[in-house]
Amino acid sequence: MKTLAKLPVTIVTGFLGSGKTTLLRHMLDNAQGRRIAVIVNEFGELGIDGEILKQCSIGCTEEEANGRVYELANGCLCCTVQEEFFPVMRELVARRGDLDHILIETSGLALPKPLVQAFQWPEIRSACTVDAVITVVDSPAVAAGTFAAFPDQVDAQRKLDPNLDHESPLHELFADQLASADLVILNKSDLISPEDLARVRLEVAEELPPAVKIIEASSGRLPLDVLIGLGAGSEEHIDGRHSHHDHHHDGEDDHDHDAFDSISIELPQADESLLLDALTQLVVQHGILRVKGFAAIPNKPMRLLIQGVGTRFDKHFDRAWRADEPRATHLVLIGQELDATLLEAQLRAALSV
Repeated sequence: MKTLAKLPVTIVTGFLGSGKTTLLRHMLDNAQGRRIAVIVNEFGELGIDGEILKQCSIGCTEEEANGRVYELANGCLCCTVQEEFFPVMRELVARRGDLDHILIETSGLALPKPLVQAFQWPEIRSACTVDAVITVVDSPAVAAGTFAAFPDQVDAQRKLDPNLDHESPLHELFADQLASADLVILNKSDLISPEDLARVRLEVAEELPPAVKIIEASSGRLPLDVLIGLGAGSEEHIDGRHSHHDHHHDGEDDHDHDAFDSISIELPQADESLLLDALTQLVVQHGILRVKGFAAIPNKPMRLLIQGVGTRFDKHFDRAWRADEPRATHLVLIGQELDATLLEAQLRAALSV
């Protein structure tokens, strides 16, 4: 009986809005016949990322794509490894003769180290190996210091005391995502100056083991051979990577995201410019970290995909509305101490709906 080779797994991690889903879309659209299963982990109830990835050209019908894209929407993978991740991996292990690769996109709030350590479990280790952990970095955000909890204060104060950055839980999360990396992508490198990009590279390199490569990208567009086939075997050496949150997984405390809120808002059709202006105002007033969702625009046959980091918004019409789905606007807002009732009321007032 032929022994199956271990199935390679690529874990894509990175902070909120760094471009993880865009990178995965690029990888799937350029799979060149590879049979790839995808696990998407979302922080929030609305499966935006999974919906986007199901549209990729992975050489299968929509029904087959639904079977290859697995959504885990109950918190972050580091908190739900046993409850949700393990059953999905067991299913994929049973199908590994039909697969060439697995891609895992973590939530922007997830810690990658516990996920990689899950590949040390005998049932998974015998069948799979972590080909690489890829950490995607939002270069303009790092240049502006907006991965921190209070970016406006940190940007001014860290020049006086660089240790202040490390008091932010968001910076620690960012550092931990880098600490687990086998490859770091400085994404959106075309959106900042060469001088700022060089500064970001130096800042990121301070958090990395010496052997980890740093490459630059625009919208995640990189050759697939650069992203897979790295053979890092990350599960073999992950225990030696220091993390700010190591003690939380040694039986003392369970890592959680109580400091972060993810709220879902459903609205009727809305004027595009009014909606974006209203969302920008909400971000400024309430310190919202991340906005993502789909909008229904009057007299437009296609739905508008919206993804925002801070006050920076990307948008495009991604597909036509199906006849069997209601034309409505669905949004997820991620931040700290968010009041869902207040935010929805402000949005509705701004849109007069």
